[in-house]
Amino acid sequence: MQSNNQIIRFGADYFPEQWPESVWEDDIRLMKQAGVNMVSLAIFSWALLQPDEQTFNFGWLDQIMDLLAGHEIDVCLGTSTAAQPNWLTRKHPDLLFVRENGLQVAPGSRQTFCVNSPVYRDALRKLVRALAEHYAGHSALKLWHINNEYANKNGMCFCRNCETAFQEWLRSRYETLDRLNDAWGTVFWGEKYFKWDEINAPRASSGARNGTKLLDYKRFISESIHGLYTEEVNIFRELTPHIPVTTNFEGDWNKFDHALFRENLDVVSWNSYPNPLDPKARYWAAMRHAMMRSLLGKPFMLMEQAPSQVDWYPVNVSKPPGLMRLWSYQAIAHGSDSVMFFQWRASRKGAEKYHSAMVPHYGEKSRIFSEIVQLGNELKKIREIAGTGIKSRIAILMDNDSWWTVDNPYGSGSKSLDNETFWAANGQPFPSVLIRYFDELQHYFNAFHSLNAAVDVIPAHYDFSKYDIVIAPLLHMVKPGFADAVETFVGSGGTFVATYLSGLVDEYVGVFPEGYPGPLKKVCGIAVEEFDPIQPGSGNRIIMNTGSNGFQKEYHCSVCCEVVHVTEANILACFGNHYYAGYPCITENRYGKGKAYYIATRPDEVFMRDFAKMLFREMCISVRDIPETVEHSIRSHNGQSYEFYLNHGCDEVTIRLPSGQYTDLLTGELCEGILKLEQLGVSILRRMKSNEK
Repeated sequence: MQSNNQIIRFGADYFPEQWPESVWEDDIRLMKQAGVNMVSLAIFSWALLQPDEQTFNFGWLDQIMDLLAGHEIDVCLGTSTAAQPNWLTRKHPDLLFVRENGLQVAPGSRQTFCVNSPVYRDALRKLVRALAEHYAGHSALKLWHINNEYANKNGMCFCRNCETAFQEWLRSRYETLDRLNDAWGTVFWGEKYFKWDEINAPRASSGARNGTKLLDYKRFISESIHGLYTEEVNIFRELTPHIPVTTNFEGDWNKFDHALFRENLDVVSWNSYPNPLDPKARYWAAMRHAMMRSLLGKPFMLMEQAPSQVDWYPVNVSKPPGLMRLWSYQAIAHGSDSVMFFQWRASRKGAEKYHSAMVPHYGEKSRIFSEIVQLGNELKKIREIAGTGIKSRIAILMDNDSWWTVDNPYGSGSKSLDNETFWAANGQPFPSVLIRYFDELQHYFNAFHSLNAAVDVIPAHYDFSKYDIVIAPLLHMVKPGFADAVETFVGSGGTFVATYLSGLVDEYVGVFPEGYPGPLKKVCGIAVEEFDPIQPGSGNRIIMNTGSNGFQKEYHCSVCCEVVHVTEANILACFGNHYYAGYPCITENRYGKGKAYYIATRPDEVFMRDFAKMLFREMCISVRDIPETVEHSIRSHNGQSYEFYLNHGCDEVTIRLPSGQYTDLLTGELCEGILKLEQLGVSILRRMKSNEK
């Protein structure tokens, strides 16, 4: 993504096609004023690029590409494949996706296509090939932007095309119907299949559906989405191998397995839209930045964020002065080499005309544009940070299959406690609708992040041997080889943390015959007899054993409790209430040179923070004593480190710096001893070397 000169990319999605050419020159003037150095073009322009089946029209795009190149503004060029033209849909209406209830969507929005439509894929290849051939040598082109927010609207399709493709996918996966029937447990409720074409797409039915079939369909759709992406990538690898590719992800990773993209994705990019009304928006964004950074293990690209308000919350509040700047630097602090927005100039028409933009309807004299200009020109001062990395000793494991079996993989699901509402939305059983997989990951991430520790969030099948602490919240499904990797990791001196409802099922969603937590029983040194979900508003008590260093005597817990029996582990805490009062709640098992902890409930935030501190002491991870409102992160490369201090609070704070002299890259001032940060303030300090003093 970078040129030979280091640079922080700054810009936005740009839609010149929405405006007369007389506005384009003014756009360039304002972009130069703001310090914009990259824009994304042609995100939804298929209909303009190909007005009919035989004609391609690149004239308007050539014009704007040349104009941008003449002013040294680079282009991230979209392939426009997220919104097919009306002529294609009218000629082939069966390319529209079908919802779980069996109803086909109507045209009129974006992402109305089925990802397995042969017609859509054929048309896509022709468009992308034409784009690649036409722009292969254009000087402005620096990055291909494939599709847009995969599965945002059409994450699940249940049409006949998908059904036929699913049958072939299953035939390849299981080879014989006997293996499929055994894996799915189809003897239950008389579901046994005798022919491949008897297997339907798992549309909504009369009640609960086969959980393994549902999971396999989610896996199939996930691979279909990646296959659709690969259709475009292959063309670019052939015709423009010198141009890197990206596709912009969203913060919700439940829709498909993003790890599939690891092998043929050059730049991870994503769209960050935390809610300004959320008091924990800082944590929401930080974990997702960590996910993006960890996918390829290198700097990512913040492709979209809002300069101020969005347009899809019930109440779309504006970002107060300073918040957009703060959140932009937070992305950089966690590994982004770009600050990009949706969008450049606010639209006058269409579905997103009230979504904020770098140039709002009020124009260049607005508060928002003034802040944009400030930020864009500040980013020029920190260009040396581009390409630097973040070193983490802690990893949280994320497993899509566990997520899809804990939460509803179809639609948005339901948190309703009404059984009829729940089953209609979810279609498969789980102990409690209050148990949400991603919430549990966030709960653990928040504890470590609140202590300003760098935390990676990696897919569970990645190699985690380089970390000191590995946490696997709600790892409901344990696949072959995972327990062996954990035993090797812990045996070599690592610390592993497992939680309640882990190790219940295998890769086919079958309960382990040896009981819970399945293959993790050995390394954790415990066995779980049963679990007890807790009603909303209720809870239990965690009673710490006497002499547990650094802990309070008692904490609160909720959501679920388990009846645990110790086989090898030491008991650190017990439950205080209910029929399992006195049973183990928190255990520690020494295994080889390391330790495995098991947490049989969801502890409150106070316990989580104390638990994280204990692990830090054991692994000699230092914790900075800084105000709670301040986020601290370090990026480094070749012995040079850059320390970010971000004040998320409403008051000025004072921070005591480690010994040494620093240069504040944003102000150019020297710092030593004390750093003062105003509300929503940002400071980026480079430690001075001895020859600089």
